[in-house]
Amino acid sequence: MITTTSSVIDFEKAERDFLFLLLCFQEVLRDLGEDELAEHLPSENRSIPLERYPNSERALQAFSIFFQLLNMAEENSAAQNRRMLEAEQGLAHLTGLWGRTLLRFRERGITEKEIGNLLPEVSIDAVLTAHPTEAKRKTVLEQHRQLYLLLVQRENQMWTPLEKLDIRNEIKVVIERLWRTGEILFEKPEVSDERRNVIHYLHNIFPEVLPMLDKRLLQAWRDTGFHTASLSDPRNLPRLSFGSWVGGDRDGHPLVTAEVTEETLGDMRQNALALVLRHLRQLASKLSFSERLQPPGKELLLRIETLCQKLGDKSIAAMQRNRHEPWRQFLNLMIASLPLEADRSGALHIAVESDRYGSSDELLEDLSLLRQSLLDVGAQHIADTEVVPVYRIVQTFGFHLGKLDIRQNSHFHDLALSQLMTASGLNGNDFLEWDEPARRAFLDRELQSPRPFTHPDMSVGAEAETLLACYKVLLNHCKMYGTDGIGSLIVSMTRNASDLLVIYLFAREVGLMTPFGDGDACILPVVPLFETIEDLQKSPAILQEFLHHPVTQRSLQYQKTKAGKTKAVQKVMIGYSDSNKDGGIFASTWALYRAQEALLEAAEKSNTDILFFHGRGGSISRGAGPTHRFIKAQPHGSFHAGICFTEQGETIAQKYANRISAVYNLELFMAGVASAMIRQRKNEKRAHPLEAVMDMLSEKSNQAYRKLIEAEGFLAFFREATPIDIIESSRIGSRPSRRSGQTSLKDLRAIPWVFSWNQARFSLSGWYGVGSALEHLHTTNPDTFDEIRVRSHAWPPLRYIISNADTSMASADLQIMHQYAELVGDSTIREHILGMIEAEYHRTKKYIELLFAEPLEIQRMNVNKFIAPRREGLEILHRQQIKLLKEWRKLKESDRAEEAESILHELFLTINAISGGLRTTG
Repeated sequence: MITTTSSVIDFEKAERDFLFLLLCFQEVLRDLGEDELAEHLPSENRSIPLERYPNSERALQAFSIFFQLLNMAEENSAAQNRRMLEAEQGLAHLTGLWGRTLLRFRERGITEKEIGNLLPEVSIDAVLTAHPTEAKRKTVLEQHRQLYLLLVQRENQMWTPLEKLDIRNEIKVVIERLWRTGEILFEKPEVSDERRNVIHYLHNIFPEVLPMLDKRLLQAWRDTGFHTASLSDPRNLPRLSFGSWVGGDRDGHPLVTAEVTEETLGDMRQNALALVLRHLRQLASKLSFSERLQPPGKELLLRIETLCQKLGDKSIAAMQRNRHEPWRQFLNLMIASLPLEADRSGALHIAVESDRYGSSDELLEDLSLLRQSLLDVGAQHIADTEVVPVYRIVQTFGFHLGKLDIRQNSHFHDLALSQLMTASGLNGNDFLEWDEPARRAFLDRELQSPRPFTHPDMSVGAEAETLLACYKVLLNHCKMYGTDGIGSLIVSMTRNASDLLVIYLFAREVGLMTPFGDGDACILPVVPLFETIEDLQKSPAILQEFLHHPVTQRSLQYQKTKAGKTKAVQKVMIGYSDSNKDGGIFASTWALYRAQEALLEAAEKSNTDILFFHGRGGSISRGAGPTHRFIKAQPHGSFHAGICFTEQGETIAQKYANRISAVYNLELFMAGVASAMIRQRKNEKRAHPLEAVMDMLSEKSNQAYRKLIEAEGFLAFFREATPIDIIESSRIGSRPSRRSGQTSLKDLRAIPWVFSWNQARFSLSGWYGVGSALEHLHTTNPDTFDEIRVRSHAWPPLRYIISNADTSMASADLQIMHQYAELVGDSTIREHILGMIEAEYHRTKKYIELLFAEPLEIQRMNVNKFIAPRREGLEILHRQQIKLLKEWRKLKESDRAEEAESILHELFLTINAISGGLRTTG
C-alpha cells in the first residue's frame, strides 16, 4: 500500500472531497439508469454482493472508479494540507523538504558557504521503467489527470456559484467518460505504447516541475536567512536528470529489438529538441531589449558574428528579424543552430549538419553568455527569471531528454559469446562449461587483441546476432550524436567478474572501443546489477576484480575525462525485488546495506567513486517506502557520487502524474540527499553497536523465510492460493512475467510474485521472517531486545526495516488469506503452509508491538485510516475474485477454453479494482 504521504493527509478534508466526488459519480450513474448500483457502492454498509447485480462487470468497474476517486481525494488532501501548513507555518515546517533541511543546517552551525559548495554536488537521476505493474490504460490515466486538475481547481475560493457549478459539471463529464471507457487492455501494450507514456512525463511533466523545484529551493534559502546571489548562477544548483529503460531493457523481453532501440533513441532526441526549441522561442519573445537603450556588449556581438559565419545563409533570416534587438537576434541564431529542421508541413526532423550545435553543451555556453550579457546591463531579475529556467531545461534534458539504459541478462551474454567463438572457429560450447578462472584467462587473452571474432557478412547464432544488432545501433547513434543519450550497459544477474568483462568483447566486435592510454577503452559504462542475496554478498569481490582490470581502468579514465570529473565513477546497480523474493524483507534490506558498505570500500581501493543505482519498485517488498527514511537508512558515503533510482509501473503515475505531487516527491530526494551528504561529511564513519545484532536478525529472518518457500507443497500453495495465473494471463505490460518459459519460482519475475501475494492480502514479501528473527533475539538476548525497543527509532537502518514490515502487516488480512487458501485443493498442503504463514503473522505482530510498546492499530493509525474506508469494498471484491477464480480454473481443467476466456475479462477487472483499493500492484 502506498503510504508515503500519509503523515500529512488531512483525513477530514479527504473524506469531504471524496463524498463530493462520490455524489457526482452517483448522479452520473442515476442519469444513466444505474440506480441500484448508485445506491449500493461500497460505503456506509450499503453494499450488496456483486453477484446480485445484473451486470457484474459494470459493478466491478463501479467499484474500481470508487477507489480511484478515494485515492484522488486523499492525494489532493495531502497536497493541499502541505500547502496550508507551509502558508501558515513556513517552508521549514514539513519534514524532508528544503525548508526544514536548510534550517537544520544553520542550527548546526554549518555555514552558508559550505552548503552552497555542496549543492552542485547533489545529483538525482530518476529512471523510468515500464515493468508489468501498471494495470490501467493510458487513456484512463489521462482521465484521472483531468479529474485531479478539476479537483485542484475547485480549491480556489474566488469562484462564483455559477463557476463552481461549471467545475462540478465538468467533473461529472470526466467521470462519465471514465464510466464509458474500458479500463482493461484487451491486448498487451507494445513497447511503443510504453515509450509514448514515458516520453509524456519527460517532455510534458518534468520540464514544468523543474522550475518549481528551483523556486522552492530559493525561497527556502531566503527564509533561512541566506543570500540568494550565489544561487542565481544555475551551475550552482543541484542536478536533476532522467533516464529510461523503455526500449532499452531487453532482459527476458524479446520484443525489445535493435529496431525498437533505434526508434526509441530517435524519438527521445526529437522530443528533447522540440522541448528546447519551444523554450528558446518563448525566451526570444520576451527579450525585446533595444540596443538603443542599453549596449549589448562586445562578447555578445562577437558571438553573434561567429554564429552568422558558421550558419552562412541560414543566418540571414535570423538577423533580418528583430533589427536593433541583438538579444533576440542571438536567440534567433541559437534556434537556427539547433540540430532540428522543419519540413514544408511544419513537422520537425532531426538534422545532422556541421553548422549546427554538436551537443547541448555548446547551447549551454551560449545561454551562459546570454545570461552574463543581461547581468552586464543590470537586468539581473530578467536573467534570473527568464534565462536561468531555460538553461536548467537544457542542462537537465539536453538533446536527448533522458539517457536510455541497455540491460541484458548475463546468461544471454554467455550464449552470444559462445556463438561468436564458434563462428570464428573456436569451440564456443567450451565457454559455457568453463569455470570462472578459465573464463577469465580466455577473456584476458582476447582483450589484449583488437581483432574482432567475425567479419560483417558472417552468420552467427540468434543471441549473438540480436546483441550485435543492438550494439551497432548504439555505435551509429554515438557516431552521429555522441554518447549523451545512452546510459549504461547493465548486466543483470551479475555473478562473476567475467559477466562484466564479456561486454568489452561485444563492444570490440562493433567498434564501441576507442584507443586510450596504452590500450582500448569502452566508450559506454558497463554496470553490474547484483540481485540475489548471494550475489550481493559476492559483489565486493566481483567489483574489485572488475575495477582492477586494465580495460576497466582505461574505460573509467576515458569516461572521467570526457565528463570533466575529478575522480572516476563506477555505477553499480543493486536489486531490491529479486533479493526480497530470494530472502525476505529483513535479509534483503540488510544485505543491500552491507553490500553497499563493502562495495564502497572495494571502490576506494581503486580510487573510484560509486554511484549506486537503486532498482526500487512500487511496493515495500521491492524497495519502496517513505523517501526521507529510505535516504537516512543508507550507509555512510553512499551518496558521494549522487543517487540513481528506478521509478516503476504504477508508481510513476502515483508520484508524478500531478505536478504538485511530482514536485513534492522529487524535492524529498533532493533535500534528503543533501542532508545525508552534509551529515556524512561532518561525521566520520563509525560501526554501529547494533550491526552484529542486525547480522544475526537478518540470518534468522532469512532462515524462517527460506523454510517457508522451500517447504514441500509451497509452490502448489502459491499457485492456487493467489491469482498468479490470472496475472500471468493479463495484458498489463509488454514484458513476459517470466524470464523464460519455465514454471519454477526461480524463473518467475519478482513483480508478479509480489503482485499476486498482495492481491490475496498475504503481503508476505513485506513482513515474513521478521517475527522469527525478533522472537529469537527476545529469547536468547532479552537485554539487547530491550535496547532495540528503546533505541529502534534512533538508528535509521533498523527503523526503516521495522516500520516497513509494520506497514506491510497493516495491509495483510488474515480473514481474507483464509478465503484464498480455500482455493488450494490439497488440504494437507493448505493446512501446513497456511499454518506456517499464520503463525509467523501472529509472531511478527506480537514482537513488533513489543518493540513499539503498543498495538499496531495504534502505532500505524494513519495506515489504518487508509484501510478503513476501503475495507468493505475490498472484501466484496476479494469474494468475487475467489468465486471467479474457482470457476475459471474449473473450466480450464475441463478443456473448456472458450468459456474460460469469456470470464477472463471480469477477472482482470477484479485485479484492477483490488489494485486500486490497495494502491499497489507489485
